[in-house]
Amino acid sequence: MTAGSNTFAGVRLDRAGPRRTDSQWLAARVADDSSRALLVAQGGVYVNGGSRPALVPLPSGRELVLLGLDGDGAVFAVDAEGLEPPGSAQLMGLREVGALFSPEDAGLLAYGTAMVNWHRSHPHCAVCGALTHIAEAGFLRRCPECGAEHHPRTDPVVIMLVHDGDRVMLGRQPTWPEGRYSALAGFVEPGESLEEAVAREVLEETTVRVEDVRYRSSQPWPFPASLMLGFHARYAAGESTVGDGELDAVRWFSREELEATVRGETEFHLPPPLAIARRLIDEWLLAR
Repeated sequence: MTAGSNTFAGVRLDRAGPRRTDSQWLAARVADDSSRALLVAQGGVYVNGGSRPALVPLPSGRELVLLGLDGDGAVFAVDAEGLEPPGSAQLMGLREVGALFSPEDAGLLAYGTAMVNWHRSHPHCAVCGALTHIAEAGFLRRCPECGAEHHPRTDPVVIMLVHDGDRVMLGRQPTWPEGRYSALAGFVEPGESLEEAVAREVLEETTVRVEDVRYRSSQPWPFPASLMLGFHARYAAGESTVGDGELDAVRWFSREELEATVRGETEFHLPPPLAIARRLIDEWLLAR
């Protein structure tokens, strides 16, 4: 499974990283009539006809985040708070976008959402508390008081499918719809490798030990700012049970039961196809 097969991982822009510090080049992009803005609201993103991102002329007086360049020019992201929505556009949730849009468009909307979310949540300096200023085309916030520089944040999350022969272990969180089970997941902690994070999270959540931890693929997940890192891990020891209280159930599914669940023939449900958890499950089922 390649990274490009995961929802939100398909953005196809030249990110123009080396040009972000070129103020003259950036000013020319802002003045260029071919430049367009993606509008990101608190509740989702603006789209045209439910099938394409709504890219509009750059609004004046707003912080602009350069996402990159496509065949038509520069594409920016803008916080839509306080702006009049485009006349023909409609607001759509990012999960809806992921299920309906092309990989390229879904990736663009996720990218823009992640950047705008970061700017919304980091207006102040984490060192001294002063208001920060946008810099480097939106990929930096600089503090005018203490000089601290703050870069966009992405939180790494490991998500892993634990398998043992012809069965896999899935868990469910209490906030999920009744009958929903999924792969285990958790945030990477400081001072540990991804493989160590996989082993720790499985042990904490289920009291099971794993081995042969193998990376599969990754998925941007801007809800609000995560990068999901997908793994398969082989069962090593222990009885599966609810461990640290993050799950309200954990159980093994046989291959046959899981295949029946995919067909909708059981009382259980799996994550939607846009989630990397589902991709990990489908990949395992295909690897008979």
